[in-house]
Parts: sequence; structure tokens; C-alpha cells
Amino acid sequence: MTSHNLPAEPNRFVGRARDVDELRGLLRDQRLVTLCGVGGIGKTRLALRVAGSVVGEFPDGVWLVELGRITSPDLVAHEIATVLGVREERSRPALDGLRVRLRGARALLLLDNCEQVVERCAELVAELLAGCPDLRILLTTREALRIPGELVWRVPPLDLPDARHPDAEAVLLFTDRAMAAGTRLAAGDFDDVARLCVALDGLPLALELAAARTRMLSPAQIADRIGDRFRLLTTGDRTAPARQRTLLATVEWSHDLLTAKERVLLRRLSVFAGHFDLDLVEQVCADERLLPREEVLDLLGGLVDKSLLLADGGRYRLLETIKEFAGRLLRKEDEHGWFRDRHLQVVCEMEERCFEAGLAAPRASWQERRRYFVRSRNLVDDCRVAVDWAVESGNALLGLRLAYVASAMLAVHGEIAEGVDWFERLLLLDLTGVPPEVVALCKGALAYGMEARDDLAGCERVVAEALKEQEKVPHSLGKGVTLNVAGVLLLRTGQFDRAERHFDEVVATTRQHDDTFNRVIAQSCLAVLAGVKGQLRLAQRHAGEALAVAKENGHPWHVAMATSQLAAVAEWRGDTEAAVTHYRAAAAIFDELDNRVEMERCLVMVAKVAIARGDHVTARSLLAECLALAQSTGQRLGMARVLRVLSRLADVEDDVQGSVLASAAAVALAEEMGEPVASGRIEQVLARARDRLGEGRTALQWSRGRELDPVEIARLILDGRREQGPLPVPAVAEVPHPVLTAREQEIAGLLTRGLSNRAIADELVISPATVARHIANIMEKLGFTSRSQIALWAVEHNLGSA
Repeated sequence: MTSHNLPAEPNRFVGRARDVDELRGLLRDQRLVTLCGVGGIGKTRLALRVAGSVVGEFPDGVWLVELGRITSPDLVAHEIATVLGVREERSRPALDGLRVRLRGARALLLLDNCEQVVERCAELVAELLAGCPDLRILLTTREALRIPGELVWRVPPLDLPDARHPDAEAVLLFTDRAMAAGTRLAAGDFDDVARLCVALDGLPLALELAAARTRMLSPAQIADRIGDRFRLLTTGDRTAPARQRTLLATVEWSHDLLTAKERVLLRRLSVFAGHFDLDLVEQVCADERLLPREEVLDLLGGLVDKSLLLADGGRYRLLETIKEFAGRLLRKEDEHGWFRDRHLQVVCEMEERCFEAGLAAPRASWQERRRYFVRSRNLVDDCRVAVDWAVESGNALLGLRLAYVASAMLAVHGEIAEGVDWFERLLLLDLTGVPPEVVALCKGALAYGMEARDDLAGCERVVAEALKEQEKVPHSLGKGVTLNVAGVLLLRTGQFDRAERHFDEVVATTRQHDDTFNRVIAQSCLAVLAGVKGQLRLAQRHAGEALAVAKENGHPWHVAMATSQLAAVAEWRGDTEAAVTHYRAAAAIFDELDNRVEMERCLVMVAKVAIARGDHVTARSLLAECLALAQSTGQRLGMARVLRVLSRLADVEDDVQGSVLASAAAVALAEEMGEPVASGRIEQVLARARDRLGEGRTALQWSRGRELDPVEIARLILDGRREQGPLPVPAVAEVPHPVLTAREQEIAGLLTRGLSNRAIADELVISPATVARHIANIMEKLGFTSRSQIALWAVEHNLGSA
């Protein structure tokens, strides 16, 4: 009968099936396997599970030696000997007795919690392995032994939930332990459970302590309070060692094992947002007094070895629990403000170098630029916390400098919204002492962001301020951006002649100052204007010049933008083959740059060309991809583009209902953005619908298209659900129209045209708020719940005309 002293599992083992299988395999091939990880990660429980699963493979026993309570190195051999029943003799060291006991034995030793006596453990393990060739040893420790033959296996946190894996290991563990605590979770709790699991980094001990709290608090309440996790998570297993009964005790146990300088570095690392590298740590955390720069690398290695810092390919990360603990220590030492200031300064200087070399340089190859974009991308999380600190500390100058360069680098990837938020918060600070040119450039960058996210009214206001403030500022890349934004605003609001004069001026100015960045944009916009006017040769010339300048500049973003403009010109000329080739080439570059906004724009145009060619299968596939991209970016303009092309697809596939719904949804989005609507195409759609569906049903579908979720409408068309019949007509009560006032009847009639509150207000010369009150009154009087019901009722009572 096989011998072992493994304890019975106290509760159900959850998850880690892959880990158990991998470790079982390693124990067959490796003589020494060390499980390393931060306190609370589940090293002991995993090791016990693995050891229990291989008992049958070790005829001479599987033996657990618990070293967590041992503080003197001299007692380690004694503890192992006691477990194995080796009797110590006064004239012979315990190690000799252990060699005799284990020589020739096919046994597994599980040495648990070795970190506080790690050096003595290393010596003993090396001696035992050398003298006992059939022995296998499995250890758990926060710091590896670092001896020959050791295989270090770092225990990962439990898998975290996401959209594809809502039942991840962390969720299963929390749910299981909550049930053990007498709590039965409801279906509505699981979003909060997922939020909690992510906040706790999938750390098993933290999850178990949180689950114990469900006796008193809901998952939502626990998640809301998790910022104070060390006070909240204090109810542990009474039979566990004291260091494992609360989260704070577990982390403090790890911290107490550090050297003085490792403790200094750990607390300073708390200023970083997420992943960081050696260069950033050396610039932010080092000083001449406590932490010389030349020692930082070795100290980082020490924190990794002690499992308080995660390392991955030259980048490092603190678990949130460790980060919060370290941040408390930084505040306790009164270093928080100084190092947050230092972090802001260093991150700003790094981003400015990335901006100058990666974006602003007038001529450089992509190979030369690329590493700066990668560096900037890696700094995004730190930019966020640095801007937050600039706002909190009132450091407007550094905050604006950082926001300007960081938002420009993000914009190349199509990420606009965050920069807008940064500028809006920073520009509200006291700007005394901030050079006027910095304010002017930042307002221009804010206007760019507003235009890109379709806030045209806000853009018009801010760009006017920026232009006025930049009159006395020398030309720069930022000033060129402001000038281009002003031109794009004119273009998008239909002021074509003014826009053309503006872009001509920009081209002349950027030539004079060798600003290839903004010249590409201006020439591309001139190509658009020429195309709108039907001047296709001129459009081709401008687009060709834009591409030539883009290639000269060397940035692929410019090349992609100019290539997509060439595609548009080819489409206008009727050369669909060239259009598709150019659009796909541009989309591929945008994909490489991870610019999903522009990638979606190009692929939508390919889908439009595919529809014109009669290739509906390709169009449907592309539009499904574009829908996913538009959703992921959250941009209304992208969603409106998809819907407009889907309306065309529905039209040619004889889905009249879908065509109306998609067009209505696209118009609603355009009105929300303040975009002009191409009424000619809309009238064609509605005219065909009236012929097929009749006046009332067309009005109904138009109104419903404005009310329904645009994504649902897109999926309706993509899935071909029109075959299931038309959407159900909302119930309309038999209510005589005289129950409504004359104004209410008038507004009900206007709803048959699918007008927005703003459009109705403009037509009746009243305020949108008054329209909203009238519509609410109509719903109450008629017992309706939607505008589409009112529209259908109005058609049936001859109150309006589409």
C-alpha cells in the first residue's frame, strides 16, 4: 500500500486542470520542480492536488513537509526527518539520516512554504538530490532556490472572465465558495462577480475571502468596496496559518521577506499604471540616496524571484493587490506626491521624444519611426495616470504637453476620444504660466478630436479659438493640424468654396515650412472637393500628389490615407477594379497600424463596390466585419456608414423593409452628429417603399428605424431575417383624433415623416423641449409607448404625409 501524509482536501478543488496535467508531466521528467508565486496565488493547494494525483507513481511515498512555521534554518532538516520518521542521532547530522532513508527510494517530497528559510532549503535539496537518484522534490515558495537542475514553474492567477468566457476559473471559484458560505447567487449577480474577479486579479485567496463576505454583502457591494480590500477581506479560515487569514497579512508576510532596498523599490513601483520596463523604472524610481540607478536591475530581479513582481519579455507588472499595498507604503513614507510628479515628468519627456521622432519628423522610414510608436503604445496606461495626476495636482503645463503628444500618437491608431477627455479636463485648470502657444496647440488638438468624434458644433467653437490664438505662433505640425481641421469642418458642413481656399492656403504654407504631415491631409481633402465638383482629373492629380508626399514623408498612416483617396477617385471614374485594389491596400496598412476606424471606412467602400458588381456574398461578409469594427470603436459615423451601405444591399436584394430601416437609422445617427443628410438617396428609398408597402407601413418602418438599436437593424439585414416576415406592427388603439389638441395632431402628423424633435421644432418654430412635452402628452392620451405607434396612428387618421 502506498504511503503518504497528504491531508484531505478541505473543499472542492476548482479550475487549474491544465496546470495539474502539466505539472504531473513535469514531475515525470524533472527531479526538482519549484512552484513560485505571490502569497495567496494558490501554490500550496495546487501542489497538494498535483501530489495527490501522482501518489500511485511513487511506491515509497509522497510526503508533505510544512515549513511555513519554521523560522530557524537549523530546523529544516529536523522537520523533514520528523515527517519521514528518521530518528536523529547525537553523533550524526539529520541530513545523513535523510540520505539513508531516501537512497534508492522512489519517493516524492513536497516542501511547502520555503521562502523564509530558502537558503537552507537550497542546500538540503541539492544534497538530497545528489545522494538520492530516485527522489523527486516539489516545492512551493515565493522565491526560487536557484540551484542546478531546478525547474521554476510560476503559478499564474486564475483565468479571468471575458465576453467569450464568462465562466472562467475565477468566477467558478468565487461562486463555489459563496455557495459554501450559504449564499446562492442570482443570475443578475454575475456581472458584478466578473467585475470583482478582475479587480482581484484572479488571486484565489482574495476571491475566497471575498466569497466569505457574501454572507453580509452582495457581490455588487463587495465590488464597490474593493478599493479598500485590505480592510474588507479579513474573514478567513480559522484553521489556516495566521498569515493566510487576511489578505493584508498575506501580503505583509511577503513584504517582510524583502531587503531594505527591495522594499524601497516596491513602494515606488506603485506609481506605474500597468506594465513597465527597466528604462522607465530607472528614470522614475532611482535616486542617489536610497536607490542608485545601477542597482535597479538586480533589485527588480529580486522582486521577481520573490514573486512580488511579474515579468514577461522584459516588461514587468504588479498585481493590483500588491500595487495597492505598495501605494499605501509610498504614502506612509510621504513619497507619493514627489514620485507621482517624477512619473509625470518622465512620461511626458518620453512621449515627446516618441512624437518628434515617430510623427513630427518630415522624412523618415517606417523602420525608423516604428520603434517610437511601439514605445508610445507601451506608455498609454502610464499616460492616463500621469494626466490624472496632472489634473489632481494642478500641473497644467506638464499635463497639456503630455496630452498633446500622447493624443497625437494615439490618433494614428484611430483612438481619439481619450485625448478629447484629457484636453477638456486640463484646459479647465489655472493656465497661469502656461505659454500661449501651448494652449493654442492643445485647443487645435482638441478641435481635431471633436471633429473626429463628430462633435461638429464643439469643434467649430474650439477651432475658432485655436485659430485666433495661433495667429502669432510660428508654424508647427500642431498649427498645421488646426488649419486642416478648420478646412475639414468647412468641407463636412458643405461650405465647399471656403474649404477649397483654406486647403490651398494650407498646401502653400506646408510647402514653405516643409510640413509633409499636414500637406498630405490638405491635398487629400482637395481631391475630395474636386471629386464632389465632378472635376475627376483634378481629383486624380491631387490624390496622386498626396500619395507622392506621403511616401516621401515615410509614415504608413499617410500612405494609407492617400491610397484610400486614390481609391475614391477611381470609384468616381467607374474603375471599380482599381478602387477595390486601392481600398484593400489602404485597409491592410490601417490594420497593421491597428486603426480600426479607418480600416472600417475602407472596407465599407469595398463592400459598396461589391454590391455594384453584384457580389452580394462578399459584400455581406465585409459588412459583417465592418459592423464589428464600428461597434468596437463606438463611432457613430462608422455605424452610419455601415447602415447606408446595408440599405443598398437590402435594396438590391428586394428587402424593402430592411432598406427603409437601415436608411432611417443612418439618418438618425447623422442628425445626432449634426451631419448633412443626402436627401436624394433617401427619397428614392422611400418612394420604392411606398409603392411596395404603402404609405402607412413605410411611415411605420421609417419611424421604427429611428427608434431601434442600429446594431440590431444591421444584424437583421445581415442575417436575412426579412424572410420571417415584416416586423410586428405595434398595437394602435382605436382613439379618435379629436382627443388631441391641434398642435398635438400637427406634431403627430410630422412624426409620419420620421422627423427628429429638433427637425419638428425647426419646422414649427418652437423649442425641442416643447416638442418632447407634446410627444409625451400624445403617448399618455393614446396609451402608446413609442413614436412609431404615433406615426402609424397618424397615417391611419390622415394627419400627415410622408
